[in-house]
Amino acid sequence: MVLAMMGLSARLAQLQLVVGDQLKAQAENQRQNLPQVPRASRRPIIDRQGNVLAVDRVVYTVYAHPMLFSRSREEMAETLAGLLAQPQENLLARFQEQETGIQVAVDVSEELAERMRGMRLDGLELLPSQQRFYPQQALMSQLVGYINLEGEPQAGLEYALQEKLLYELDDAPLPHTFEQLPTRDGIRLQLTVDSRLQRIAQRNLEATVRQHGAKRGALIVMDSRDGAVLSLAVAPTYDPNRYYEADVEQFKNWAVSDLYEPGSTFKPINVAIALEEGVISPDDYIYDEGRLQYDQWTIQNVDYKAVGGRGSITITDVLRHSSNVGMVHIMEQLKRSTYYDWLETLGLGESTGIELPAEAPAQLKSRPQFVNSAVEAATTSFGQGFSLNPMQQVQLHGALANGGKLVTPHVVRGLVDQEGNPVWEPERPQAASVFSQETTQSVLGMMEEVVNSGSGKPARVANYRVAGKTGTAQKANEYGEYGNGRIVSFVGIVPVDNPRYVVLAVIDEPLGEDAYGSTVTAPLVKSVIESLVVMAGVPPSNGATPSPAAPAQ
Repeated sequence: MVLAMMGLSARLAQLQLVVGDQLKAQAENQRQNLPQVPRASRRPIIDRQGNVLAVDRVVYTVYAHPMLFSRSREEMAETLAGLLAQPQENLLARFQEQETGIQVAVDVSEELAERMRGMRLDGLELLPSQQRFYPQQALMSQLVGYINLEGEPQAGLEYALQEKLLYELDDAPLPHTFEQLPTRDGIRLQLTVDSRLQRIAQRNLEATVRQHGAKRGALIVMDSRDGAVLSLAVAPTYDPNRYYEADVEQFKNWAVSDLYEPGSTFKPINVAIALEEGVISPDDYIYDEGRLQYDQWTIQNVDYKAVGGRGSITITDVLRHSSNVGMVHIMEQLKRSTYYDWLETLGLGESTGIELPAEAPAQLKSRPQFVNSAVEAATTSFGQGFSLNPMQQVQLHGALANGGKLVTPHVVRGLVDQEGNPVWEPERPQAASVFSQETTQSVLGMMEEVVNSGSGKPARVANYRVAGKTGTAQKANEYGEYGNGRIVSFVGIVPVDNPRYVVLAVIDEPLGEDAYGSTVTAPLVKSVIESLVVMAGVPPSNGATPSPAAPAQ
């Protein structure tokens, strides 16, 4: 017993005289010197306006050494409770457990660390570390991705462009404030996305998902001239600063990683194919009996029970009324092998090449299955029986907007210096010409009538000519069987007199019998277009209606 007491006394003496001096010196040095952070860093990510989306910052882990307190443990617990927003009694209990090395806080900001230094609280140790910070929080999470606590990229552009973002630091002392920490050479990764438009799109998208009790939603705005994506909103989303609280399903960007059957929003693409092949002309009439039978399969218009067959109608009316039967008769005039060639030319079966990771390529039936089955071509004519991701749907309609070119959608401008001059730009394939300008103008005129007097009327924007198409598609399960679930969508192109922007909204499994592309997604696209034309400085269209949008029908 005596020997044990002597040993304990010796240990306490060592802690007080030797280790204590070391810890005290360390604490004093902490107050006087700049933090030392790792010698590697990541470049900031900014939007098209220069707003910071991701940046490295210094944070601190706070350790307490009660044996070095110059105040009572009760006083230190009371002081730290107010600073760290922790219960005073919990801190005091921890201070009673051991004499040194108590971790009391993590991820403490530089501002709070400076405040704590200024209070000269003996017995505290602040250890710096470098952390990735996302000031826009959930706004861009599916685009930007996140860095985990081990410093490893896990999703989004953080993962896809790791080599461009990571760089080595020199040995010069680093500043340690949020504003100073970005790279001294000023090189940043700039995106094409506009945070202002993204915020509006995200807010309106989330409101629509909530209103209709939907599973999820996506909204994309793309400049058809070059494929630059101005907004890519996904709901639900997550805060990358707190990624560990999110559902793992939220880490992927389903606007590029998941496939869906586009439904009627694909009909304008099919009309363009038929026009290019010369099997129809814009002034032709198509007979719409309202209902067709293919062996055991029945194909009918969505309004067949209410309207029946419409008889002889124009190609414009086929789109205006979203006639499935009319589309079947249009594409029946095309050899199925030629039809399949066109689908492959348009990139179905491939991915768009966007910079985001885990893009899912579109899926087509095999050529023999398609060519040898009349029903496969029939269902494809109204957007069912194959699948693509929402980004590819935007790409295809971009070809209608820009005069026939298939551009590569992209969210990355490249690396830029402090003046915004490009340092590195991604290589992209040359845009392929797939439609003639004559064809695209004809189809846009038909799509404008869809908005003016058809199912797309809820997307009308005062003083602007808008082309568009609604879509309501059945969802297939893992066995290829169609159930009650549906995906509704609307694609809009603005302005028709100088077509440039493509806006697509897709909502997955909205609830209610009245949940259609016209009632759910067309109003959503309208709300985004109204903000887009202001931000982009798009002048009003000649000949556009000055009246507000007509109510949905």
